[in-house]
Amino acid sequence: MDVMERIKQQIEQNPVMLYMKGTPDFPQCGFSGRAVQILNHCGVEYGYVNVFEDPEIRENLKIYSNWPTFPQLFAKGELIGGCDIMTDMFQSGELQKVLQAAVTPSEGA
Repeated sequence: MDVMERIKQQIEQNPVMLYMKGTPDFPQCGFSGRAVQILNHCGVEYGYVNVFEDPEIRENLKIYSNWPTFPQLFAKGELIGGCDIMTDMFQSGELQKVLQAAVTPSEGA
């Protein structure tokens, strides 16, 4: 399976997906650490990929999402953005709504 297909599959299989530097237990940059704090505070389950462990994803995700930096947060297959956008959305209460909608099964599903 090529890397773009792997990325697509990861995003589709995880309602909330974080591409980060490091892991939730050991973030390896401040922005990834902040993203994890925000997601943990929101109380939703999320998948993650440590881009340091998969250089192919690290390089190709930038092309896939058209977003140059990490972390990158996806909800329900859509790019939310990086740490600054997550922080702004969290402070306004919008992120919590987006994440809750992503993890709540839709009617008829």
